[in-house]
Amino acid sequence: MSVKDEFLVHVRPLKSRALVNVLSFALLMSIASSTAAQTPAHPLDGLTAQEVWTAYQVLQASGKVDAKTRYPLVQLKEPPKAEVLVWKPGQAMRREAFIVVKQAAQTFEALVDVNAKRLLSWTEVKGVQPNFFDEEDEATDEGVKQNAEVQAALKRRGITDLTTVGCIGVAGYFGMPEEQGRRLFRVECFEQYGPLEDWGEIGGLTILWDANEKKVLRVIDTGVVPVPHPDANYDPASIGPLRPAAAPLKVEQPLGPAFRLEGQSVSWENWRFHFRIDRRVGLVVTNVAYQDGNKLRPILYEGSLSEIFVPYMDPSENWYAKSFFDAGEGASGFSSSLEPGEDCPENAAYFDEIYANAMGKPRMKPRAACLFEQPTAYMAWRHETGGGVVHSRRMRELVLRTIGIFGNYDYVFDWIFEQNGTIRVRAGATGFDETKAVESRTAADDANGKDGEYGRFIADNTVAVDHDHFFSFRLNFEVDGTANSFVREKLLAKRLPADSSRKSLWVAQPEIAKTEDQAKVSMSMEQPEIWRVINPGVKNALGYPAGYELMPGENAMSLLSPDDYPQKRAGFTNYQLWVTPYRDNERYAAGDYPMLSKGGDGLPAWTKANRAIENTDIVLWYTMGFHHVPHTEDWPVMPTLWHEFELIPFNFFSRNPAIDLPK
Repeated sequence: MSVKDEFLVHVRPLKSRALVNVLSFALLMSIASSTAAQTPAHPLDGLTAQEVWTAYQVLQASGKVDAKTRYPLVQLKEPPKAEVLVWKPGQAMRREAFIVVKQAAQTFEALVDVNAKRLLSWTEVKGVQPNFFDEEDEATDEGVKQNAEVQAALKRRGITDLTTVGCIGVAGYFGMPEEQGRRLFRVECFEQYGPLEDWGEIGGLTILWDANEKKVLRVIDTGVVPVPHPDANYDPASIGPLRPAAAPLKVEQPLGPAFRLEGQSVSWENWRFHFRIDRRVGLVVTNVAYQDGNKLRPILYEGSLSEIFVPYMDPSENWYAKSFFDAGEGASGFSSSLEPGEDCPENAAYFDEIYANAMGKPRMKPRAACLFEQPTAYMAWRHETGGGVVHSRRMRELVLRTIGIFGNYDYVFDWIFEQNGTIRVRAGATGFDETKAVESRTAADDANGKDGEYGRFIADNTVAVDHDHFFSFRLNFEVDGTANSFVREKLLAKRLPADSSRKSLWVAQPEIAKTEDQAKVSMSMEQPEIWRVINPGVKNALGYPAGYELMPGENAMSLLSPDDYPQKRAGFTNYQLWVTPYRDNERYAAGDYPMLSKGGDGLPAWTKANRAIENTDIVLWYTMGFHHVPHTEDWPVMPTLWHEFELIPFNFFSRNPAIDLPK
């Protein structure tokens, strides 16, 4: 079947990690000629459709793959950093595709030179499991429902029409004998009882499913729980009367946007940067620099999401395994098509995403990212001088946005560039809570408190389970070059002498971290610190080394015990900040293959060597998170919860960089 003729109508029940609805996705039958013909304009551009197709053809011609081979991940293999830093527009560039290949129970990594149309390497990676891909969900659903023991368990619950049932697997590792060497999923099922989002958990039923062998290993039935039937829809007909439409509020740019685009390289105000959309981590922002007078000064070589960890807090047989590594296990959650005028404002520019499906063939996601200017509600600076004369400058900002879909959650990610030299990175969680069926209708009916012990009622017979969200970001700084150091500036309380009018104050004590161990930081209000990256060899006009501060926002730490397997596997949450020397193969905080990982991968493994990090090329790994105690306002769809951090110039400039804003 040709690319043009091929399509797959994929019915995926989405409720627990995404069984909420039966959605039919007709995969694109063709790719627009303008996109298919595009050529990369920058070494860090994502793979084009032709490059994905070339990689597919090279593997087909290699004799190493067959019709049953699947490709869980296809992405750009970045050229060596040294090559990128000296590259100039118009010059030739290395273009390579990195491909994770699944052959039955084996996992391979392939590297294809798409310029030369040549297979560079083919390596088996033992003891790992590649990420989920959509086809597995379909096979799991069909295979589980064909099992006689599962059918009997459903019949005990009064469910005989299996066309209304959808089943999906959850991956987790807990050191059990039956997990060893298997691609083992714990499967739960849901029943559709109405249109759209009306899916109810079939409680008390878990099926152990070997996804490689495609067989049921064991059926666990802890007892019948009634399937809840709350109205879960949020279309206008289900919501009821909508509030009156608000008066129009628009941002108009009659002269067009102030940013300039050359491919996916952006110029706006004094900012210059490049970006691409990655299937696993979403936006990858690269070559970030600021035009300071007649000099373009680099700040960040590359910044991106690295991992998302979402552990749930219910120890029951049907729930304990739910501890998701959304980016690494999903690896295909980015990006969702953005809704013009809703997800992004009317003045936004949109960018399509080219990606490879599980068959290794190119597809296009329209409107996968957007870029727009917006006025802010705060001023860049202000002061009232004597005589009541006010000097004030309003500010605008540039927003680069994408949205990832990971089961029940939609995650919004913004990279925001401000006129004062600050970069804000923001994550918003929306979608809906992961829910379980319970016998009590409401909290008032839960007399012994058992049904709501590990969560909160958010609808009839429906409890949303308590959980965490942790977002790890990878930030490879390049402050005026690659020779950077990490400074922990500790704010220390100081007791003054008895004869002083003041009894106490605090002083700032900078300390340059020389090794990885010295840079591991847990946030503390009692022991505050300012975190900075500096270039010791570049000084501002007053003699201070040029630097950028990482300023955290609201944050949380994991409350799981160190010997708990989810915590072992998410060891990057042990600290809110890590600093490592740059290595091009260290990209994911929980390791390359978090699916069914046994723990200790990623940052905990790399930093065991306690490598030197002073005056060298360094990467900061910042994790921000929050504890989510659900509440009734989460139903039927959550208000977006926002968390952010900032990268702020700290002695990078010799004065306020926004002082030149016109009135």
